[in-house]
Amino acid sequence: MSPSTPFAERVNALWTFLAQTARLIVGVPDYDRYVAHMRRSHPDTPPMSREAFFVNRLDARYGRGASRCC
Repeated sequence: MSPSTPFAERVNALWTFLAQTARLIVGVPDYDRYVAHMRRSHPDTPPMSREAFFVNRLDARYGRGASRCC
């Protein structure tokens, strides 16, 4: 960001960055970032719905089916 960027835009960018960082710290996945990645890297594959995405992330984090030791 250049020094000539309006103050409000810089504050908004900082707030967005801090909110995303806080979500990552507590383990909340970022659906909007996932959708942007899918559109950029996999344009022929439709992204999961918001609900399916969160179920997928919970399954990936905590596992489902076979029990785990930890």
